[in-house]
Amino acid sequence: MLFPKELKYQKTDEWVKIEGDTATVGVSDYAQDALSDVVYVELMVEVGDKVKQGDTLATVESVKAAADVNIPVNGEVVELNTALSDSPELINESPYEEAWIAKIKLAPEARLENLLDAETYEKYCQER
Repeated sequence: MLFPKELKYQKTDEWVKIEGDTATVGVSDYAQDALSDVVYVELMVEVGDKVKQGDTLATVESVKAAADVNIPVNGEVVELNTALSDSPELINESPYEEAWIAKIKLAPEARLENLLDAETYEKYCQER
């Protein structure tokens, strides 16, 4: 299982990559493994939407379960990975590269202090 060190994580299994004032968000390797074969991704936001930490970004359905993907930062949606609609399996195949879900321009009150580093998140996953 991969826990890239350059990313931040939420206990709800989303990863965040901060680049300048933009946060790229996706589902962690731990989450995609627990879900098993992802068969459907429904985006719950649109480009231009103002979002808050804890809002629902997407719903991911697998052969085993469905799960909400939560927004980890406050900001504005600037890009969505619409390829996931046609190829939801990317979440299983490439959770940290091709399967990013959204890019969010960080608000001044983005609340990054609530995110976990890779080591803390990995330990949290092992304890579950």
